[in-house]
Amino acid sequence: MMFSKSLPKALPDARTLFWSAFDRVTSHTFLVSAAVVLLAVVLGIMIPTYVGLMGTKPGKLLALPALILLVAFLLWDKRALLITILLFRSIGDPILESTKVSLGGMQLGLGLAVNLLVIFIAGLFVLERPKEFPRVLANAWWPFIILATIGFVITPNKSEAIRVLLAACSYFAMFVAATYLVRTKDDFRFAVKLVICSSILPTLYAFVEVALHMRNSSFRLYSTFGHPNILAFYLTLVISLVLYVLKSNTFTLKPGARFALSCYMLVEIGLLLLTQTRSAWIACAAIFVIYAVFFERKYLLYLLFMPVVAALIPSVRERILDLMGGNGDDVYAYARLNSFAWRVLLWEAGLRWMEASHYLFGYGLEAFRFHSQTFFTLSGGIDWSPHNLLVQILFDMGLVGLGAYLYTFWRMIGRLRGLITIDRLAAVLLIANVIAHLIISLSDNIFAYLVFNWYFWFIVGGACSLAPQLLKRRDYHPAVEASAPAAAVR
Repeated sequence: MMFSKSLPKALPDARTLFWSAFDRVTSHTFLVSAAVVLLAVVLGIMIPTYVGLMGTKPGKLLALPALILLVAFLLWDKRALLITILLFRSIGDPILESTKVSLGGMQLGLGLAVNLLVIFIAGLFVLERPKEFPRVLANAWWPFIILATIGFVITPNKSEAIRVLLAACSYFAMFVAATYLVRTKDDFRFAVKLVICSSILPTLYAFVEVALHMRNSSFRLYSTFGHPNILAFYLTLVISLVLYVLKSNTFTLKPGARFALSCYMLVEIGLLLLTQTRSAWIACAAIFVIYAVFFERKYLLYLLFMPVVAALIPSVRERILDLMGGNGDDVYAYARLNSFAWRVLLWEAGLRWMEASHYLFGYGLEAFRFHSQTFFTLSGGIDWSPHNLLVQILFDMGLVGLGAYLYTFWRMIGRLRGLITIDRLAAVLLIANVIAHLIISLSDNIFAYLVFNWYFWFIVGGACSLAPQLLKRRDYHPAVEASAPAAAVR
């Protein structure tokens, strides 16, 4: 009653305020007319310029409207936007590639805008809830991010280096965003299901691609990704998450759903074989071996038969046999060496060319590719990537940069170990994925595979933030929610 008496006797309602404002605006007819004319002139100049820059391809023309929709989505709900990006980014490469234009030596397009949006969303999470910023987890990233920034400053290849630096920042942003989204065990289950659901459309499209190339023995499956290797590493992550859902007591699955999910995992393994990515096969096998050692030893017997079954597939057999030939001294042409022997020559040439003065901090981001035509006599006029992330970081960022990169992974493994008392199965499988990531790094440019890294760091970030949050909750009882059946643990 006291509050109502303190109000003025007469308050204008919403309609009165609206029409009052409308009258004030329309009373300035000249200003309104001038604003309309100015807007028409600006649009008249921008639209032909935009069309001239983008050309007549629908993908490029729709890039700006799509960007406006993304910004509107961001203003509406940043969390929903991030979830939507994660759900559909697995099919985004063909669409985003169609929007690229070359400007000043840089490739610009909707893909870059989405990358910046992810970084921006993570920044908004931090600004909104600064006290929840994962400082301890971030400390594992700062050395590498800082050294990557220094590498951008000193590199002779600025146009490519900015892409790598933004990619590194987006991986960190996805990791940080995951720590804000995953606060409880239910959040983590949702994150796992989100990544698995993101694989449905690429899987369906893969069937179409396989049908179109059934008679081509050298066919490598791309699906909706830019390269077979990216699809392969993504499938490795998805397969491990499906295994987690099947074996974890934190998920309640009906018999029909369990059977369907088991079949889905077998399909994903089959698609992984069709990518013909040998490093991904090794990484996936390593994950299953680690799972078998900690939980079900009988899986080790299954794994013994897998090479025999895989060898029955002609394309797989050819990829394995390829490594057994072309290892000699005849190095005058790429065709006379297998791909691994060729890469070893490239690594040796680059590391021999390095000067002692660059051992600590390297030559700058993407410097290996920039200098490859200089130190590699068999380059054939091509800027070669080393196909070994550790060699590339050593060349580009020196021993200090390589140490910072490995330190990040060491801290991730240490953090995930804390999850063992909460969810042993999740901890083991995610540590196995981190190890698999390092295995892949020995023979591929995995840092350049943005889509895979987004999903990888999103799951790792969510898992790293999970344990301390659950330990603070009194209603959580680890003894009740064991990660795997007791009978399965050996």
